[in-house]
Amino acid sequence: MDLLRAVIVGAYGTPYQDGLFFFDFHLPPEYPAVPPSAYYHSGGWRINPNLYEEGKVCLSLLNTWTGRGNEVWDSTSSSILQVLVSLQGLVLNSKPYFNEAGYDKQIGTAEGEKNSFSYNENTFLLNCKTMMHVMRKPPKDFEELVREHFKRHGHHILKACDAYMNGYLIGSLTKEATISNKSVANANSVGFKLMLVKIMPKLYLALNEVGADCQEFKHLQHSS
Repeated sequence: MDLLRAVIVGAYGTPYQDGLFFFDFHLPPEYPAVPPSAYYHSGGWRINPNLYEEGKVCLSLLNTWTGRGNEVWDSTSSSILQVLVSLQGLVLNSKPYFNEAGYDKQIGTAEGEKNSFSYNENTFLLNCKTMMHVMRKPPKDFEELVREHFKRHGHHILKACDAYMNGYLIGSLTKEATISNKSVANANSVGFKLMLVKIMPKLYLALNEVGADCQEFKHLQHSS
């Protein structure tokens, strides 16, 4: 077997919560002496500095970015699992803005945190669009997994949208979209709320079609 397809579920505490992110891997004849090549199913959106619209995955472990030590591929110890864990923990993280080359110098600065905040707002909106795209066009052989995931998590996804519409900080929710003690109300921008209010009815319809429990948010169906 030289072709693999994997899906990562977006973690809570990040703007990727409850999203599904698909990756294809090709294991070349030289594998494991060399790393696999990877392709990200973007749907046409740039949701992370390391993940490009055309499917490029920028990660030192794949030798598509600079790194050293255990950050780069090691033929004796590196694995596909390590790649997936890196994608989930290092790429699809809570503050992806700082993944951009050189932006890590802004960590802890007022400007950097402001930019990261704005980036997270846009990323969550793109996450919602990605969810709808995946529901409409699930990758081959993952159709049932996609349907069951969104059927099971649809209520939490809409609950998170509702919390963010009320101003709670992106990525501050805990499991099942519960508002945590660290949540900050009235944190999100007016522009973000205007964009989210346009997306939510479409997201509601998509989730309703896969059988998610959306009754609590039925009013969204008639929102403008």
